[in-house]
Amino acid sequence: MTAARASRPSEGEFLPYYERYIALVPAGDVLSTLDAQMSETQDLLRGLPASIATYRYAPDKWSVNEVIGHVVDSERIFASRALRFARDDPMPLPGFEQDDYVRNSKFDSYPLAELAAELDSVRRTTLFLFKHLEESAWMRRGIANNAEVSVRALAYIIAGHELHHRQMLVARYL
Repeated sequence: MTAARASRPSEGEFLPYYERYIALVPAGDVLSTLDAQMSETQDLLRGLPASIATYRYAPDKWSVNEVIGHVVDSERIFASRALRFARDDPMPLPGFEQDDYVRNSKFDSYPLAELAAELDSVRRTTLFLFKHLEESAWMRRGIANNAEVSVRALAYIIAGHELHHRQMLVARYL
């Protein structure tokens, strides 16, 4: 385990908006957290009946499937940013509008079990990406959505974002 993996990102490594996710990540090796939390999320999703997939707790809110699909899309984007910045790519990256991504998806036509499997697959590739980074790559930074962000912060954002949405599923959907 590298020191960068085990220490929380500092102020200035991410937009203040992302503090709400980073604060949810427990102390310790972020890769261990990413691995453990996926087991917990998969246990939760396996326990859900297929009939809940398109349930919305309010008319203007995402369905269970859309929440899971959003987590998948976001993790792909955050991991792609981490890869580019870890490789010292100087090109600034655009932001993304999460509501447009969900609106332009067909998540509600997928079986919930298939979305859960996709989330698991995406997380496994994320873990491989971060697992093989050298110490210096964790501290590299790039510009995404007009703001500087470190590779380390992106790992914590991925972990916290998934945990945030899992907590929302439990609190508002189940």
